[in-house]
Amino acid sequence: MLEDIFNVVKKRFNDDEDKSAVEKPSLKCPRCQSTITLERYEELRSVCPNCNYHGRISAKERIEITVDKDSFVEYDADMISCNPIDFPEYEEKQQALREATGLRDAVITGEAKIKGSPVVIGVMDSRYMMASMGSVVGEKITRAFERASEKKLPVIMFTASGGARMQEGIVSLMQMAKTSGAVKLHSDKGGLYITVLTDPTTGGVTASFASLGDIIIAEPKVLVGFAGRRVVEGTIKQRLPDDFQLAEFMQDKGFVDMIVERKKMRSTLSHLLKLHGYTADTEVQNG
Repeated sequence: MLEDIFNVVKKRFNDDEDKSAVEKPSLKCPRCQSTITLERYEELRSVCPNCNYHGRISAKERIEITVDKDSFVEYDADMISCNPIDFPEYEEKQQALREATGLRDAVITGEAKIKGSPVVIGVMDSRYMMASMGSVVGEKITRAFERASEKKLPVIMFTASGGARMQEGIVSLMQMAKTSGAVKLHSDKGGLYITVLTDPTTGGVTASFASLGDIIIAEPKVLVGFAGRRVVEGTIKQRLPDDFQLAEFMQDKGFVDMIVERKKMRSTLSHLLKLHGYTADTEVQNG
């Protein structure tokens, strides 16, 4: 009898071991809560096959799938943040993030081409302090707009942020005004500005340059807002809709102009650029 029990337990143990050996790594979609194999998720470039939620990807991957091959030239690649208010361990945390992500800060800016059309492009990366906006992020974005104005080029910004960076205090909050001013000057000179909202775009970034695009695009199911759901519900004392602050909700309320899937983003941006007169020979025209 004991031998039978032992054999049963042994079989179960071996079955579990075999199952774990063949099971592939998986993740749970934050929107529909369905389980997806990591392999499938990566094949789809971080898009949920069940609900079409467009997850987070790195800035370098975003640039790779958006611009023409070998056309990207980075701006201000070596710029790093100081510690303007002597926040404890801020410098050490940043150094650790630089080593872990390969980034210098939370945004990459530069010049590139999309199907031949020249653009100035900026891409925020949520892996670096949740893409919070500090002095370097604000300065790099401001310089990108200034260079675009000088060269008469359009600007495309892929936004993703948790908001202002508390470790830089008032210096961080000042970037909202600075980036907004740069957008206004670019607009006054007739420059086109397209914003692409990715997951999540919140806080001071939403309250500044992310909301100022001539055309505002969002990826499906991404979170877009200023304050969080709990803060808003606590303030207005009302239950908010389940889709509150999702891209589809924001489009319905007129905040977002169009929702575009990741696989169609490059073609859509190319089409919009050409509609506004930015073609492969724009650089020649601008001399």
